[in-house]
Amino acid sequence: MSNFKYSAKDISGQIKEGVVAAESEDEATMILREQGLIPVEIRQVPSKKIGTKRHFKGRRVKAAELSSFCWQLATMIEGGIPLISAIETIAEDSENKNFQTVLTHLMDSMQKGSTLHASMKRFPKVFDNLFCSLVMAGESGGALPETLNRLGSYYDSRDKLVRRVKTAMAYPILVLTFVVFLVVFIMVFIIPRFKVIFDTIGGELPLFTRIFMGVYDAIANNIIFAMMFFVLVMVGLVLYSRTKRGAITVSKIVLKIPLIGKVKKQAFIAMFCKTFATLLAAGVTVLDALEILSNMSGNTVIKDAMFYTRESIVRGSGISKSMTASGFFPKVLIQMTKVGEESGALPNVLDQTYSYYERRVESTITTVMSILEPTLILTVGSIVLIVVLALYLPIFNISEVRQ
Repeated sequence: MSNFKYSAKDISGQIKEGVVAAESEDEATMILREQGLIPVEIRQVPSKKIGTKRHFKGRRVKAAELSSFCWQLATMIEGGIPLISAIETIAEDSENKNFQTVLTHLMDSMQKGSTLHASMKRFPKVFDNLFCSLVMAGESGGALPETLNRLGSYYDSRDKLVRRVKTAMAYPILVLTFVVFLVVFIMVFIIPRFKVIFDTIGGELPLFTRIFMGVYDAIANNIIFAMMFFVLVMVGLVLYSRTKRGAITVSKIVLKIPLIGKVKKQAFIAMFCKTFATLLAAGVTVLDALEILSNMSGNTVIKDAMFYTRESIVRGSGISKSMTASGFFPKVLIQMTKVGEESGALPNVLDQTYSYYERRVESTITTVMSILEPTLILTVGSIVLIVVLALYLPIFNISEVRQ
């Protein structure tokens, strides 16, 4: 996104000057014409003078903050408050300094003649392509408050779903972290002390203890090589995942991870339905909507499915047929999409499908947790039991060891 300084004539023939944010000079010209201005001169402002990098030094803008912003702005506009004044009020009340700075720059850009969506495009880390596309559709159709309310609902739904998935995944991560620290603590502080005790006692140790101590010695003596090997493997995997073939392989593996891959896919399908419905309801074309949807996930398999579906529609196939041909989308979604196409109520049908998959995600998470919790508890218990048996068997059999 670049800034273009312009001189343009309004309806009365007066010259107006300002700055407009756009991808190209042609887009800048189009934006000015949408505002009823006739461009006289347009030139790009060097990027070094824009200084947008400093706008993002604060904390990130969360989905919950975006939904609140949309609802507040929609309410104020419906109440008759001018757009710039409404944004100024929201900026003053915002506790996020980074978002406050962004809103201030939005006002400055709009005061110079830029539209809201064009001003937002300067901040892709805050307002993504979906956000800007919907705002542009709302501005063009004269239905900005309605569009903002729809965006608010969308980001609120996304925030709740993402937080639910993250909360569910946090528990096993915490337990696994605890297990790692437990193993390290045992190897560094507990086992060496017992080795001293065993050396003092003398005699032959029980078989189980000898095996345990042999494994410990093997790990302790080769820990540096093991760590180097682990680092090399991780670096290799990262480099491989950056290749086209590697990205596809890693993406497939992620989606096939038992339970977790299922949650990830269902969560994406749920947000796919919600996003698609939101875009279509706002008047965005199917092809433009699918292009935006293709950037929703970093998973290469999902991206390829979005691209294939879009290309198939371009060639003349229907939406549901194109989704079937991609081989990625579940049958329920395809059938619901087909019903929506035939009835002409695709946005409503996709909203209903989102509700269905939201419940599926919740159900799957519950199942995952019901399996993970006892599994992790058994894992921790097994580690502790093995250590206790290995270290205390010689003490329990101390008389035999002394003989």
